[in-house]
Amino acid sequence: MRHQIEKLTEFIKAVPEEFKQLSEQEYYERPAPNKWSKKEILGHLCDSAVVNQRRFIAAQIASQPAPMGDYNQDEWVRLQGYQDTPVDDIIEYWVSLNKTIIRTISNIPSQHYENLLKTEGGSTVTLQFAVRDYVEHMEHHLEQIFPSQF
Repeated sequence: MRHQIEKLTEFIKAVPEEFKQLSEQEYYERPAPNKWSKKEILGHLCDSAVVNQRRFIAAQIASQPAPMGDYNQDEWVRLQGYQDTPVDDIIEYWVSLNKTIIRTISNIPSQHYENLLKTEGGSTVTLQFAVRDYVEHMEHHLEQIFPSQF
């Protein structure tokens, strides 16, 4: 988990600075009508943090395997209204959420790493996999926002 914590810490430091380098037009611009803007991608990462925070806790306290729950990412982004939210508010929210994620995963006892989460499709993943996947998912989307930076 140390590697994931280090990566998240790096992201928390770098992302606000990288966003300051973008123009306002770049925040709002969608690469295609059905694609998210950079603001919406960051908003999606906020939603991902909220959803995964619940999963990381549930995997430790719920009966096994803990249900991951469903998550309609497009609807979450639309309903949150990230495109019309000031970018500084989204950044602040994202930083705060990921500081909470770091605290949560820092406190996962090693004996819980193999606890199971049940996916929507019925398969299972370990808590350790879910944490790694969360960070990899974030990195993927940060590369969309800031090509060749992450």
